[in-house]
Amino acid sequence: MTQETAVAPMTGQHWPVDVAGVQVDLPIVAIKPDFAISLMMVIDLGVRFGEHVGRKLAEKLRPLKPDVIVGAATLGIPVAIEVSRALGLDDYVILQKSPKIHLGDALVQRISSITSKGEQRLLLDRRAIPLLAGKRVVVVDDVVASGSSLKGSVELVRSAGAEMVGIGVILTEARDWQETLGPDRALIHSLAHIPQFAPDGDRWKPIPETFL
Repeated sequence: MTQETAVAPMTGQHWPVDVAGVQVDLPIVAIKPDFAISLMMVIDLGVRFGEHVGRKLAEKLRPLKPDVIVGAATLGIPVAIEVSRALGLDDYVILQKSPKIHLGDALVQRISSITSKGEQRLLLDRRAIPLLAGKRVVVVDDVVASGSSLKGSVELVRSAGAEMVGIGVILTEARDWQETLGPDRALIHSLAHIPQFAPDGDRWKPIPETFL
């Protein structure tokens, strides 16, 4: 048995989701033989979709009066840009994951993700700290699932002296993120929700969710 057949026993299924008035069909992708997610790659959905979600998230976040939007590489970058654009902001901050040469003394936060293998690091360029210190900040991302990445982003932003006023995501996935984020889950603003999946015969079915 190959690794592919062991990990992806069922293929070709999609999960439809209405993202603030735009319908997208997300491929269901097996992470393990008994567990799958519906995968959204925002960078593959086109410029108009990026503009749409940026504008719709900005509508939800505008009452928070943010000074700066923060996003994490890689898939949080287009979200941060489009939300900043829709809010009429110019400066935004990106938390990097690659140890580039200019980030040798960066502020560091360790994270994990269900769609990435192994532990990762978020890096905040110290030259960006003046953009965050004492400012009202919203962290944005494409999807929150386990919540580890967003928790790391929030902690890194707070370590720079920012006031966290909100978290904006395109999609919330299942409910594990609620426990991970703790009280910060109240900061979440999203456009739509997707489940996670377990096998049911030759199909994937949504896993029942527990609300906190």
